[in-house]
Amino acid sequence: MSSISAQGVVERASAELTKRINGLGLRASKHHGGGKASVMERVTNVFCGSGGVAYTNLQSANNANATPEKPSRSVPTSMSNMPSANNKSLSSAGTSSRSRISRNRPKNVPLASGGTGGYVAPTTWEQLMEDDHFLGKFFLYFTPLERRILAQVSPRWRDILYARPRLWAGLVPVVRCREVRAMPPSSRTRLYASLVRRGFHSLVLLSASDEDIPELTHGFPLAQRNIHSLSLRWCAITDGGLEALLEHLQALFELELAGCNEITEAGLWTCLTPRIVSLSLSDCINVADEAVGAVAQLLPSLYEFSLQAYHVTDAALGYFHATQSSSLSILRLQSCWELTNHGVVNIVHSLPNLTVLSLSGCSKVTDDGVELIAENLSRLRSLDLSWCSRITDAALEYIACDLNHLEELTLDR
Repeated sequence: MSSISAQGVVERASAELTKRINGLGLRASKHHGGGKASVMERVTNVFCGSGGVAYTNLQSANNANATPEKPSRSVPTSMSNMPSANNKSLSSAGTSSRSRISRNRPKNVPLASGGTGGYVAPTTWEQLMEDDHFLGKFFLYFTPLERRILAQVSPRWRDILYARPRLWAGLVPVVRCREVRAMPPSSRTRLYASLVRRGFHSLVLLSASDEDIPELTHGFPLAQRNIHSLSLRWCAITDGGLEALLEHLQALFELELAGCNEITEAGLWTCLTPRIVSLSLSDCINVADEAVGAVAQLLPSLYEFSLQAYHVTDAALGYFHATQSSSLSILRLQSCWELTNHGVVNIVHSLPNLTVLSLSGCSKVTDDGVELIAENLSRLRSLDLSWCSRITDAALEYIACDLNHLEELTLDR
């Protein structure tokens, strides 16, 4: 990440904090009866919550840990501004000097370092920038991508960010195996541990080879139960390496192989496990009809199957049978140039319950094939016929008449 990008995130953090501080004046007058509260108090109240936490007098750092002043027992004349029933103290009416008192018992707040403890409000800006409770809410103002940079500000910020997996939702870690090989073993161990701490269940491996597999299986033992989705992209992994990797990832149920030219059809027959419910194969030069046969035979619970293979023929789609008809809901066949209307016949007969079908780039499919789809796949909600140059306006009439549940139709060229 460039220094410019890092600087931009820091500037945004500063602007966000300034904006929040500037909007606290009116809020402070409402909640504190018009009394003047320090900026430090107002920031702490907004980000850390003014209720439910025992705040000390933030004006004096020396009294930060002092015992809160005993509440007055006198009752205000006006009852309209009475605190809620949960509050444990009442302000004395008509007093000239207002002292900050505890309105609630301390709550136990989870800490990034683990465990809980009675919360002590920060008394200086330096303490605020290290405070678990404040930072946990402050980091919500940033995107997961920006939090990657914030995690590099200090070990404290990193620990707080890593301790909250929900802050990393939507990100998928990408491990560039060539770079990882050059790292010291201790650094690789910390890398894999950070993936678990952030709650990642998906992993992308770039440019991996068989020599990376032992390091991954031994250096990342927690992957066995934490990784549910794996993507291998442009890897030189062979059939043996893939088999060892899938044996290690016992919780895996989503697999993508993209540009893995060392993987063969025989390897798929050996490696595929019935727990896989989502499979994507693209740009693997050794994948053809037999690979589809392995998928149909070995994955009875398959829900989603994506295939981009230039040499797959109509015969491959005949491998699907009744076992898949009840489970397979999403089928994407992209740039399968050899597929014709005969392949469409096999699809509609074997997989009548499809809800998503893509034939993008299957240029030999014609209007007759679309008519078969419209008449037999009545549950379709999404249909992609982009880059199917032999389809004409007549196909649209078939779709309009028969596919009553269709929500998305793609015809881009």
